[in-house]
Amino acid sequence: MVVSAGAHGGPGVSPGFLLWRATLGWQREVGMALKPLELTYVQFVLLEGLWRFDAQGRHPSQRELADQTSADVMMTSQVVRVLEGKALLRRAVDPRDARKRVLTITEDGRRLAERAMRVVREAEDVYFSGVPDRRALLAALSRLAFPGDFPRAGPASPEGLHRGLSGAYSPERGAGRDGGGPDAR
Repeated sequence: MVVSAGAHGGPGVSPGFLLWRATLGWQREVGMALKPLELTYVQFVLLEGLWRFDAQGRHPSQRELADQTSADVMMTSQVVRVLEGKALLRRAVDPRDARKRVLTITEDGRRLAERAMRVVREAEDVYFSGVPDRRALLAALSRLAFPGDFPRAGPASPEGLHRGLSGAYSPERGAGRDGGGPDAR
């Protein structure tokens, strides 16, 4: 279906174009919020994912972290090296399998992850403040982001809103897959 965006994009603007424009605005907002913390959004997602593993007492491999955060394995490897260079995490040989390396968040990494989670939450609150029905937006985006979690027809289940990337947002449960975090509502 093609919709008209009027003065904001001319006639014939598609839903994909609008999603792209919204994504650009969101990236700009979150990027500006993370800049004082010297983190990119990808660094934040991986650091937050590692923080969540740590909260469960787990030390994931790079592949497990990539899988958990829906990140590319090669990109994860590169970003992990950057985060290690910033002393936000440590890599070590897995005591159970010498071929694998496990990741451990440092105390500095833990503090920065918690601060960044609050900063991203605030930036998202500002960016999405103009959305009249946030729950409907989350349902629609969840259906697009995780199509296997929903039937092809019918309303999205609220439970499905909390699956997927570790940074998924729920007004009731806060940021993250499990709704946890340093300032869960």
